[in-house]
Amino acid sequence: MQDFLAAIGLVLVIEGLVYGGFPGLARKLAGEVLAMPENALRIAGLAAIVIGVGIVWLVRG
Repeated sequence: MQDFLAAIGLVLVIEGLVYGGFPGLARKLAGEVLAMPENALRIAGLAAIVIGVGIVWLVRG
């Protein structure tokens, strides 16, 4: 559980850097996401899951 909470904290730090440091870029990316087809978003999300699990497996395994 401690590792999970640390991971959530890191996600919040990274997102905070994007929104706090580059708000114009964050707006542009949000607009691009709205224009993307649902299937492309699904594939990108699944790819992110696979990459994330792979990274955790390499680091913690």
